[in-house]
Amino acid sequence: MRKRRRRSRQGTPTPEFAIGSHAPIMRIESERRWPSEAPGSMAGIFLLQGGRQLVELREQVYESEALLQELLANHPNLLAGDQVNRTVPRRWLLVSREMSVPGEPEGGARWSLDHLFLDQDGIPTLVEVKRSTDTRIRREVVGQILDYAANGVVYWPSERLQAQFEVRCQTEGRDPDQVLVEALGPEINAERFWQDVKTNLQAGRVRLIFVADEIPPELQRVVEFLNEQMVPAEVLAIEIKQYVGQGVKTLIPRVLGQTAAATLKKGAPASEGKQWDDASFFQELKARQAPQEVLAARRILEWAQTKQLRISWGRGRIYGSYTVVSKHGDTTYSLATVFLPGSVQIPFQVLAGKPPFDDEGRRQELLRRLNEIPGVEFPPDAISRFPTIRLSTLSAETAIKAFLAALEWAVGLIPSA
Repeated sequence: MRKRRRRSRQGTPTPEFAIGSHAPIMRIESERRWPSEAPGSMAGIFLLQGGRQLVELREQVYESEALLQELLANHPNLLAGDQVNRTVPRRWLLVSREMSVPGEPEGGARWSLDHLFLDQDGIPTLVEVKRSTDTRIRREVVGQILDYAANGVVYWPSERLQAQFEVRCQTEGRDPDQVLVEALGPEINAERFWQDVKTNLQAGRVRLIFVADEIPPELQRVVEFLNEQMVPAEVLAIEIKQYVGQGVKTLIPRVLGQTAAATLKKGAPASEGKQWDDASFFQELKARQAPQEVLAARRILEWAQTKQLRISWGRGRIYGSYTVVSKHGDTTYSLATVFLPGSVQIPFQVLAGKPPFDDEGRRQELLRRLNEIPGVEFPPDAISRFPTIRLSTLSAETAIKAFLAALEWAVGLIPSA
């Protein structure tokens, strides 16, 4: 009798994003559950700190469903937009938690959806959260979210979603336009965006996402089946495992439901855009912006090239962009992105996950240097967001020099990573 060879459980170590951690993760364990593991056993991962200290983190269930819901509201990136669409990663705008869903025209709330998000293409994304210990995750949750979607696309006018979003912003004391830009990027045109939301609702182009700390096999099979059958809607599950140890908490999302059959039926993502380059970007920028703004964008590009930094050109359908990138070892650092509508975005939130910028003090210092630019007044919480500066603000010589000096200071820190 031939013996079955057991595949190695140790995969190639890959870096992961760690919320609440000040060190990169070195993933040792595979996510696959091996036959020898007892059901419900908790696998571990390891953090390698300073290249020497190995910190073991053990999988831990969430204390409550409300905690996982709050994490999603505060950190939409946990929805793993780069896994949902690897060609054009999804960015998320939270419309509301506990979003009311009517069951008739102009009706009141019949149901309550855990989270309603919109992506940068205005696709409504309905999210329902359950812990793996909740028995409803195997059957009832599917009927729930289908009820929400079936009624939402009919009885949610886009104006209601926009109004609900604005109410949330007012409650938080924030400007809706600024929140829209921070979440989805400076290339977003608000009027066109909300029109896209309306079009998507009318076409039934929505995304349904089940979120849990562990997706049971029964639910995964249902999700895969629905995702293959429902066109143009998309149905996915996201498993967000929590690992804890020695004062560190790490969250690792994994998207399920994207079968080859579903991908083939739905075709290429509608948001795939053209590849921008120097010539096409500046030709369009000259047509849209004043000469001094074009000059500021050119100064940033030329400074990056002089410093031998990489330029990554965007693939926006309508608005082009380029990003100034520094690389150290296997780690890339996106320092600033210039967008066609005439703005520069500083991706603090992305930098926060990479040393040395995982040190909050370093990000605060970069913020301080940027705030020395005349006309720039970023709030303290900008170090965890994507704040933007208008190119018109950088058109003065003193302003562009101060901006480039701040970037140069940041580049100088990277070898210390």
